[in-house]
Amino acid sequence: MTGMALAPRAGAQYARILGIGAYRPSRVVTNDEICEHIDSSDEWIRERTGIITRHFADEDESVVDMAAAAAEKALAAAGISADQLDAVVVCTVTHLLQTPSAAAELAFKLGAGTPAAFDISAACAGFSYGLAIAQDLIRGGSATRVLLVGVEKLSDITDPTDRGTAFIFGDGAGAAVIGPSDTPAIGPVVWGSDGAQTEAIIQDVTWRVFRNGATHKFPSLRMNGQQVFRWAVYEIAKVAREALDSAGIGADDLDVFIPHQANMRITDAMIKQLGLPESVVVARDIAETGNTSAASIPLAMGRMLEEGQIKSGDLALLIGFGAGLVYSAQVVVVP
Repeated sequence: MTGMALAPRAGAQYARILGIGAYRPSRVVTNDEICEHIDSSDEWIRERTGIITRHFADEDESVVDMAAAAAEKALAAAGISADQLDAVVVCTVTHLLQTPSAAAELAFKLGAGTPAAFDISAACAGFSYGLAIAQDLIRGGSATRVLLVGVEKLSDITDPTDRGTAFIFGDGAGAAVIGPSDTPAIGPVVWGSDGAQTEAIIQDVTWRVFRNGATHKFPSLRMNGQQVFRWAVYEIAKVAREALDSAGIGADDLDVFIPHQANMRITDAMIKQLGLPESVVVARDIAETGNTSAASIPLAMGRMLEEGQIKSGDLALLIGFGAGLVYSAQVVVVP
């Protein structure tokens, strides 16, 4: 029959982060341990990146295991149970199964029933991408409560003998529960990609090399550090300013700055580019956690809440950037 209108589905007017959870594996890896395999030093690594230690997962500890540990904390913080979730979204590039998704496994592990479940591959911008998607799901009426997890086991795909990457990456998981809000609490997302620079951070070979019994060293990450540094400092600061403008606030209105924990020097350069006042609390979780890609923003926010550096209601600028090259930023109200 022509002329029939489909029934609309109304969502919440706004969305917010209801709770945050963080998980770091128990094994702490020092710079000295990393330097057993590369020609470098603790002093050089600290000076170039700000990293002192990072965490590595156990051999039998999976991405899903870490995601579940962080998710349980986020659910507790939000005051809801897993069976109240409508969607589970996992942001990761280190779930080494093409299928099924880590999200589907996680939902089952948590006892979440039958929520929608899918993974996002947006590297270090994954959590910020996922936050934008979660907000749209809630405002569009497709979900009421969304579990969003950024999780990486980068030790699986890092070459310990590569002087350009061996000291940078760590493992961990950060989770957030997103739900409806009566007031704006997640600002408009500013996101995009620069596919012309995909070679800046890349997996060195495809999985195809293992077909037909071919022998090859396990695929690992390769990065052009100088290229990424220049791009992050000069281009991503523009994205951060646009996110502030889109949220209708200025740098002086911010309480917290939580950039992707890529490099302490990048963070310092972005602070200068943005002209952030000294009153803004800045995440520096990279010092003890390293670069955990999609997990870094929620891990940093979790630490800041646990240590009392920030409080509920603060305005925080989040910005992720990484392989792709992709980027994403938004202003949020701290849960």
